[in-house]
Amino acid sequence: MLLDGSAGRALDIFTLRGIFTAVVNMAHIVNIKGPLPPTVARILRATPGFAVEGAPQQPRQGAESTATIQLGRKRIPIQVQYRDRLSAATAWQAVHDAHARPSARFLVVAGDSTSDSREILRRHGISLVDAHGNAHVELTGLLVHLEGATPRRTVRKGTGPRLAGKAGVLAQALLLHPDRAWQINDLAREGATSNAFAHRVLRRLETEKIVAGEGSGPRKVRRLMDVRALLDLWAEEESKKATRTQGYVLAQTPRLLVAAVASRLDGKNIRYAITGAAAADTMAPFATSIPIVEVWATANASPAELLAALGSERVSEGANVILLQEKGDAALSFGEGRGRFSVANKYRVYLDLLRDPRRGREQAEHLRKEVIGH
Repeated sequence: MLLDGSAGRALDIFTLRGIFTAVVNMAHIVNIKGPLPPTVARILRATPGFAVEGAPQQPRQGAESTATIQLGRKRIPIQVQYRDRLSAATAWQAVHDAHARPSARFLVVAGDSTSDSREILRRHGISLVDAHGNAHVELTGLLVHLEGATPRRTVRKGTGPRLAGKAGVLAQALLLHPDRAWQINDLAREGATSNAFAHRVLRRLETEKIVAGEGSGPRKVRRLMDVRALLDLWAEEESKKATRTQGYVLAQTPRLLVAAVASRLDGKNIRYAITGAAAADTMAPFATSIPIVEVWATANASPAELLAALGSERVSEGANVILLQEKGDAALSFGEGRGRFSVANKYRVYLDLLRDPRRGREQAEHLRKEVIGH
């Protein structure tokens, strides 16, 4: 905590972590002055350390208000945006707004926010406060970080198909061909879904400002405008449910283990795709060991069939192979050959790394930087 030399009191930097049921008589560290919508003012006033002064204004979703943050004798102008629900997609919209005005400072106030959306704003220097007690405000001479309760309900509501399953396959098709002009039937054919469903997904992504339409009627095409926003939104919404079967396959090295798994599944004509750290190692080697090989396998084979093909039994401890399965085999879409075995596409590998508690996020960011590039 720094001291304000003029006032001789703790003022400039305040960091607090946890859920704030025990906070009593905490000083107002962040004093915001200006006409704000009532909902914004209420959320800010309910957040420990924040105070609001000024007459209320009529609220409008996504509208901006100009206010100032008072720090001792210093006044910092700030643009305040309100979002009822902040997802990865709407977080990227805020990032683009901020990049269009690099000299302005932004504060997003939200009813709900996802952890992914908060991280996107933090990485791009945009402040956030939400109604669940989460806050991160980082300005010159000021740092406030509050971690609140987890929302009981999801951020997403009524915006179109969730980017999971078949919709997630369509998202991957767009990501893998970022420069392509898509007609509805082209995307439907690529994702093996109906034209009506592809249209609903594209319409949602237009609303989210991730794709843009050109032309009208049967000749209308859509183009992907924001690869980062689509990738982060898909990673946020794709289903985390999968059947996991653990096994052990004898091999001297991780690479020989991958080769053995691939060869044995190929030998039984079982559709599969290596993913996670083992797949990433074929795309952008990372200085870490690969103790477990993760493999997506078709849902048409039972776990017992898969283990038999590998010459393994189910184990609860000491596994070096994890077999993943999900209804519809969406995770196997757009797999690719790498030498003698099949791997998931780079976006699927990235997503699976994000969910790996064994340094997975670090490896995911390495893959994103070195291979994905967005």
